[in-house]
Order: sequence, then structure tokens, then C-alpha cells
Amino acid sequence: MLSRVADSLYWMSRYMERTDGILRMLKINYASSQDDLLEFSWKPVLRIFTYLDEDQANSLAHRSRAVLEYMVTDKENPNSVLNIITHARENARSVQDHITKELWQCLNDFYHDIRDERLVQSLNREDPVTILDKLIKQGLLYYGTMDITMARGEGYAFINIGKLLERGVQSADILDIKFSDHDYDFTKTDPMYWKYLLMSISGYELYIKTYRSGFDAKNVVEQIVLNNDFPRSVLYSINHLHHYFERLKSDRNADGYRKIDFMIGRIKSRVKYSTVESIMKQGLHAYLNRVKEDLSEVANALNQNYFAYS
Repeated sequence: MLSRVADSLYWMSRYMERTDGILRMLKINYASSQDDLLEFSWKPVLRIFTYLDEDQANSLAHRSRAVLEYMVTDKENPNSVLNIITHARENARSVQDHITKELWQCLNDFYHDIRDERLVQSLNREDPVTILDKLIKQGLLYYGTMDITMARGEGYAFINIGKLLERGVQSADILDIKFSDHDYDFTKTDPMYWKYLLMSISGYELYIKTYRSGFDAKNVVEQIVLNNDFPRSVLYSINHLHHYFERLKSDRNADGYRKIDFMIGRIKSRVKYSTVESIMKQGLHAYLNRVKEDLSEVANALNQNYFAYS
């Protein structure tokens, strides 16, 4: 497969995964903002998904509709859903011969829906949760179409590598925002926050089925970082990233393959053999930062060895 094609498939997938994460986070946080009108702040979401400085974030922190418009449809926001979907579509268009017609049509429909001028009016006048749900379902349609129509070759591997890298970084980021304060008290009970955080990454139902004793910060950390059955956990993402990368093994790029395989294997071992206690001992914030840095190094190595970036 040409490096240009691999690169486009990889970034198409990363952009789609980023879109899904943003939309889910916006939906759950908007619902949370309606439960706590006085205390709720959008700053954690803005810190993860935007490049705003402190003053700009403060100006939006308590304006839910303005945040939704900025994050979903603002053309000046490089990380808005509108711009991300546009980038995903551009990458898909450049490799139409390597994706199925159904997948292209699905992504193209999403692109036209997000560009509809009536969307801005709907976000401002109607129930935003209903609008966000419709956009989330467009993403689910993309994932389902990709899964049942794409051949299981190199292209499919690069698509999944992009998705899992983006997902691993997102999960670490979302958890890290809560614990950016190094003196966070892990004995503190914060059930509503944990409920909404888990709902934003589709982990709430699994949590209440797994942990019968109620909400506990350490259990939340265990599920989001170490649970290999949770599709959005850090460990799940790394394990499956390794699985799809192994499909790229060939004699054409043996040195590059061995280098990246070793890097992913090292991250996998470090996370797999961690415990909540060992993570807390070294500091959760430092641990999550290390995971994000390691995943970024894997992404850079892919750029250099598979996508022909200098």
C-alpha cells in the first residue's frame, strides 16, 4: 500500500474517532450543566478539545449554547466537529478506491449534515441533546458501515490503528483532567461527577454492573485505565492497537516494523502489569502523561516509517 494511502486512511479514522469523543462529551456535559446550573463549568471540556487560552475559556465556561456552537459548527475553531469532519472527508475522498462505496457515502452524508446552516439554529433554539444524538448516530453508522463492508487488509489495519491511538489518548486525557490537581483526595465521594464522566465514554453501565459498592475514584481509574473488557479503556486500546499493527508485518519495512512493535509492546507491558496501587504510588497525573507521551511517540514513528514524513 502506498504511504499516501495509508496516511489518509489513518487520519480519516483518527478524525472520526475524535468527532465521536467530542460529541459524546458535549452531550453528557450539557445534560450535567442542566442539573447544576450554578456550579457547572465547561472549562474541563475546553481544555481537552480546544486550543483556547485561559481568558477565552473563562469567557465561555458558563455559556452552554455558546460552547456547543463553538465546538460543533464554528468554522474558526480548528477542532470543531465541522472542521474535523471536513478533514476526514478530504482524506476519504483522496482514497475512494481503497474504501467501500458505502463507507464513502456514509461519511459524505455526515459532512453535508454538519454543514447544514439549519444546524446552528437548531443548537440555539431546540433541545441540544436531540441534535447531538443525531450526530452521534451518524458516527455509529460510519463505524458499523466500516466494520461490515471493509476488507480485512492493510487498509483496515491502518483505519483501526488510527482509531485506537486516538481513543487511547482521549481516555487518558478525559481522566487526567479530573486529577490535574496533584493533591486530589481519592477518598472523596463525587458520585454525580463520576456518573457523568463514565457516561461520556459509554462506561457507566459496565461500571454499575462491575462495582456494586457505588462510586469510588480508584474503581473509576481501574475501569478507564486497566479494564481489558471496556472498549474505551487505555489497556484495551493499546492491546488492540498492537493486534492491528502486527498485521502490517512484512519484509518491505522490517526495521521500521520492529522499532514500532517494540514501542507498542513496551507501553502494553507497562500498562498491563500496572495496578491501581502502583499507579497511585507514582502519581496518576504523571502516569497518564507518560502514557500520552508514549502514544504520541508511536504516532510520530508511524509518520516517519509508514507515511514518509520527514
